[in-house]
Amino acid sequence: MPLTLSSLRQVLELDFDDIIDVRAPAEWAEDRLPGAISLPVLDDEERARVGTIYKQESPFRARKIGAALVAKNAAKHLEGPLADKPGGWRPLVYFWRGGQRSGSFASILSQIGWRVETVAGGYKTYRTLVVHALYDDPLPSRVIVLDGNTGTAKTALLGLMAGQGVQVIDLEGLANHRGSLFGARAGGQPSQKAFEGRLALALAGLDPARPVVVEAESSKIGSLSLPPRLWRAMVAAPRIAVAASLDERAAYLTRAYADLTADAAELAAVIDRLRPMHSAERIEGWLKLAAEGAFQPLAHDLMARHYDARYIKQRSLTGAPEPVTVEAHSLAPEALPALASRLAAELDRI
Repeated sequence: MPLTLSSLRQVLELDFDDIIDVRAPAEWAEDRLPGAISLPVLDDEERARVGTIYKQESPFRARKIGAALVAKNAAKHLEGPLADKPGGWRPLVYFWRGGQRSGSFASILSQIGWRVETVAGGYKTYRTLVVHALYDDPLPSRVIVLDGNTGTAKTALLGLMAGQGVQVIDLEGLANHRGSLFGARAGGQPSQKAFEGRLALALAGLDPARPVVVEAESSKIGSLSLPPRLWRAMVAAPRIAVAASLDERAAYLTRAYADLTADAAELAAVIDRLRPMHSAERIEGWLKLAAEGAFQPLAHDLMARHYDARYIKQRSLTGAPEPVTVEAHSLAPEALPALASRLAAELDRI
């Protein structure tokens, strides 16, 4: 009997040796159940071919060709990634909506003797749970926002607060982006669907009796959009703001963005994207600092002439509440744990 997924917390607690996504590779790459591996019964080209035959020629012929391809690909998986699985192996298999392809593959696995289960409704059931969690259901915990101008080590502090027992969600971590024009990270961003899945699962894992701290963001992190319900909650939420000098912030950014400053061409390309907002003279000055390796003065000037003014404008446009401010005299690595403790202490007062 297929497994019925009724909540995202149930998804977090799935207890299988492997979760197998048998959809085409492009579908798996866009989004999938957490931890799922890709063992497609049709590859992208085969899926397109069978779909075309189904629509333009004959559903019967499409099913016949599809069945042959499923059998062929199942044999490849059995001789390849599944060859060493023991007799007690217990996989969970899913397709787009359940149905014939996942059922066929699961049937082959069960005939071997493995204790295989399928997901009722397939990936579509999981995606429906994600959409309801983000767009329909109330947020499970009260939101508190960690605020502060660019370079105040908010992401690092959020991680340290989590290590000290504070309930947090790292939105930038889920989006794999640092939330600014300079914020791209290795590996690129997930798809919108995959980001939403990660976020929905993070919300499902919260303790509703405790607040959750998130970093101040705009409504988009890189190319990904925050769900409107969460964004509205963040705008209205109480805030704790980290305040630090420009010099401390510039030093912190120089350390935090070492991956970007190590790539001279990419750094110059990002600076060049600021041309619509600044004079040619200013852009050339920033490019010169980058070329000379003067990264701390570059960070200092970018904040003073670009980011700080925009941060103030963003706050005024959203009408966010005035924050409780915590002064940071140092953002050096050794100073951050104590600063995180001070921020955590403020949560009780808020």
